[in-house]
Amino acid sequence: MATATVTATATTDERAIAELQREHGPALLSFLQGLTYGDQQRAEDLLQETLVRAWQHPEAFDGPYESMRPWLFTVGRRLAIDARRSRLARPTEIGDGVLATTPDPADITESAVAALDVRAAVESLSPEHQAVLIRIYFQGLSVNEAAEALGIPPGTVKSRSYYALRALSRILPGYSRPRPAPAARRARG
Repeated sequence: MATATVTATATTDERAIAELQREHGPALLSFLQGLTYGDQQRAEDLLQETLVRAWQHPEAFDGPYESMRPWLFTVGRRLAIDARRSRLARPTEIGDGVLATTPDPADITESAVAALDVRAAVESLSPEHQAVLIRIYFQGLSVNEAAEALGIPPGTVKSRSYYALRALSRILPGYSRPRPAPAARRARG
């Protein structure tokens, strides 16, 4: 417990810190602004934290070097690196605008409207296309199981589902997947 008391009281004299700030503060601030890509506020925060570290470590003043500047710049650089790493480790914050346009997951209105749109679109298809989509997408059957249930070959099930989905994408343009650019289609084919 005596060690903690000695450590807590062993700080640098405030006059020495004030002198340190007058002598090296402007150069250190300029250096830190470069490390923070010109962010004045962040650079000032890092400068203050660097000076707090100097205040907490009076032994740095007794070092073998003529100037405290290299020590201050090293501490400031390390603090800037640590701050950048901690910012990158956190997920990116989003603004209120994104939240305002995002539907509330608890609100079932959006999904109910989408379900009604899909139901109306499926009902506009031919009975053969409807039967295939119902078996595959609504009942969760495989192609072979749907073919067996409908009494048609698996190739016919695949063909009908392809053309049914294509028709649905024309009927429901807001629900379709984005198509690759023409150059990307040529490169694949």
